[in-house]
Amino acid sequence: MNFVISSSHLLGHLQLVSKVVGAKNALPILDNLLFDIKGKTLQVTASDLESTLTSKLELETVEGEGIIAIDAKRILEILKEFPEQPLNFNIDTESLKIDIISENGKYSLIGQSGDEFPQIPAIKSDNVNRIDMSPDILYSGISSAIFATGEDELRPVMNGIFIELTTSGITFVATDAHKLVRYKRKEIKAETESAFILPKKPAAILKGILPKAFSDITLEFDNKNAFFNFEGFQLVCRLVEGVYPSYDSVIPKDNPNKMIVDRVEFYSTMKRVSIFSNQASNLVALSISGNQLTISAQDIDYSISGQETINCQYSGDEMQIGFKSNFFIDILHNLSTTEIVLELSDPTRAGIILPKDNDNQDEEILMLIMPMMINS
Repeated sequence: MNFVISSSHLLGHLQLVSKVVGAKNALPILDNLLFDIKGKTLQVTASDLESTLTSKLELETVEGEGIIAIDAKRILEILKEFPEQPLNFNIDTESLKIDIISENGKYSLIGQSGDEFPQIPAIKSDNVNRIDMSPDILYSGISSAIFATGEDELRPVMNGIFIELTTSGITFVATDAHKLVRYKRKEIKAETESAFILPKKPAAILKGILPKAFSDITLEFDNKNAFFNFEGFQLVCRLVEGVYPSYDSVIPKDNPNKMIVDRVEFYSTMKRVSIFSNQASNLVALSISGNQLTISAQDIDYSISGQETINCQYSGDEMQIGFKSNFFIDILHNLSTTEIVLELSDPTRAGIILPKDNDNQDEEILMLIMPMMINS
């Protein structure tokens, strides 16, 4: 089979699809990208057995049909070195020889049989949930939550994003037991309630692809797999099995102490002061009194300390509370609002961080961080 395609067009699609290819694959065939030509469509597939991503490219000049697996690393290295030009691929599916003919040269390599490539899972039609949404909603939900996912192999349900569909909206939740994110959008309303846990790797892949999507995404899922279809791409991923923790139960409902502060100033100050915290604990102390917030940290072992005071708006009792600085910095980094609201009840209970203003009335975002004990 033979086909002609733009070098840059092919490279762009292969760079996206190849994100699925693992560094250490269980099967050698998974180091490859599957090229499958039917009619005038080239479908490129990558898989790591847990996730499978396909991309379809329309061809103007093509002869024959067939499949072949091509080493992902090698084909990407070749394409990166070409300036924009048409490339002619001549592929012998029997000998598995691949000739790439450019304007000034010819490059030959050997592929592998496409028959060895794993099949894409099929959705169970008797137990399918389906919903359409704009790429902006899915991107915002994943981007807001993914940084809060866990890394604990003993609790795999904590290592993904919990996506819950109800008649009142869609909710994205992630937590590692130290911090929690709950992102809601009210525009998406499901006919029936359903939920699944999206693993971190396919979530990261979607985060990278979705900014390039402009039409609606169709999401289908059963009790084993989720299928994301949009603009010539399909991502199929195996879902995390298990029951997600009752996240609402850990969110404090009564928080009488409220502080409003400039997010960027708070973020920059926290980063400076945290340099002086103990490297093992990363503890920083927040002391709130009147309309002033004092952020301090110290490392007794090295006799170093840092302290800075910034202005805020505060209503409540004077309070001193400790937090793990790197977790707090992550939260502040992943909010885009100018000012934030920090809601507190007492130094032993979680703090709630909210955007002060939100122009989108259909969006709700809440972030939670657990406190740390401050040594007297």
